[in-house]
Amino acid sequence: MDLVEDILLKEGKMLPVMEHFYTIQGEGAHTGKAAYFIRLGGCDVGCHWCDVKESWDPTLHPLMNAEEIAETAAKHCKIVVLTGGEPLMWNLDILTGKLKELGCTVHIETSGAYPMSGQLDWITLSPKKTGLPKEEIYQKAHELKVIVFNNNDLKFAEEQAAKVSENCKLYLQSEWSKREEIYPKITDFILANPRWQASVQTHKYLNIP
Repeated sequence: MDLVEDILLKEGKMLPVMEHFYTIQGEGAHTGKAAYFIRLGGCDVGCHWCDVKESWDPTLHPLMNAEEIAETAAKHCKIVVLTGGEPLMWNLDILTGKLKELGCTVHIETSGAYPMSGQLDWITLSPKKTGLPKEEIYQKAHELKVIVFNNNDLKFAEEQAAKVSENCKLYLQSEWSKREEIYPKITDFILANPRWQASVQTHKYLNIP
């Protein structure tokens, strides 16, 4: 990366885009809604069960003009989801500003491990033990989605839920490869703690991105 590209990246005028596509949101509170996803490259949180490890190295993904990718997204749908990788690694001010100018509702899926940036209408906080969220994000999150890989994650979920606002929706979602083992445990947990809800990766059952 040359100096000019580095400056444009820091300003948020260019962003490393792994992929972008129009599909149906498969998880959480907005499951079933049409949405345009922009997946940004770059993440150092390092979840061992991550299903998009190819997103971790931002240098593997082309830098794209933030306003141009916003225009492409807005042509397809007015719900745009920023995901990764870890999208908050980057300055999202220009991308989200353009999306809002084009009449979009902007969602983000984040671990919360980096400072907030951009104009965001819906924040899905998915905290990871390897890189805990910044304190500032807890009270801003609209939904808390904890991925459950083992029994300890249920305890972690309760610890994280204690930090979000009372209006934040609470979701438990099994790591995909362990779903047959984990969802019965999630079911029992929710029945004992009914403020929680189950989230299922419905897009995988629908065989869509």
